[in-house]
Amino acid sequence: MLHIKNLDDGMDVFKALGSELRVRIIKLLLEHKEMNMNELAAALGVTNGALTSHIKQLSDAGLVTVLTERSGHGNQKLCRVGVDKLLVDIQTDESENAQNVCETEIPIGHYSDYSVFPTCGLSTTEKLVGVVDDPRYFAYPDRTQAGILWFTRGYVEYIIPNLLPSGTKVEQITLSVEMSSEAPGVNNDWPSDISFLLNDVKLGTWTSPGDFGDIRGIFTPGWWFPNWNQYGLLKMIVVNRKGTFIDGLKISDVGIDRFALDYKSTIRFKFQVADDAKNVGGLTLFGSGFGNYDQGIKARIAYKSIS
Repeated sequence: MLHIKNLDDGMDVFKALGSELRVRIIKLLLEHKEMNMNELAAALGVTNGALTSHIKQLSDAGLVTVLTERSGHGNQKLCRVGVDKLLVDIQTDESENAQNVCETEIPIGHYSDYSVFPTCGLSTTEKLVGVVDDPRYFAYPDRTQAGILWFTRGYVEYIIPNLLPSGTKVEQITLSVEMSSEAPGVNNDWPSDISFLLNDVKLGTWTSPGDFGDIRGIFTPGWWFPNWNQYGLLKMIVVNRKGTFIDGLKISDVGIDRFALDYKSTIRFKFQVADDAKNVGGLTLFGSGFGNYDQGIKARIAYKSIS
């Protein structure tokens, strides 16, 4: 997901989408998952030279990702759509515009508590952590280096660092994380109800559509097993005074005022697939070195003075 927080920041994206040819490029890439430059040029009826400038503009705007793949005929540039969704804020959120903000990024393996059930496992960018389908390895010291973790049901919980200045309170919490379902092997049609909890209070549920393995994740290591989780969807979870939102859509009325969080509070955030969920389809979290976004859990806390 590409989040444009104000219209000025979105000018590159708007310009990139202002061409019928560039929109056709995106449609072709969505249809074929990925195409090389020669294939795109032939499908569009343009020269490679003319195509290059259009791909550069789409790439600069963050809409298309260009990879170099070595083949028997030299290096070949492969193109993919780099986002699954665009979110544009027409009106600036007052809580983030007027107040101070504290930001941090939590590695996927730095959870503070867990309870998971097979299929499950973790891996760094170099090797698996212990043995798959053995929950005991979620306590293994190497788990802090994990770039991916997965389980069928249960939860992982993270402490969001509270670095707010003295005398301030939390106005809004925003989390950005790449995730998907967890199927045996992979299955793009494998729904899973993933719940979010803040300090043990359920904020709401999002249904992941599948466990994606049709193409390799952009950052997923080359040694990773082709029939295992490859990439997820980047989701943005926001808790403010109006309720809880995911990608701008309200999922509950549970708002930030319910928690009375200030500079002394412990902030715990849980990702859970409950036993009684309608779709118990597991959870995969992608961190740095895996998936399509090369990030951990990005946390953003907007705050203001208590007085």
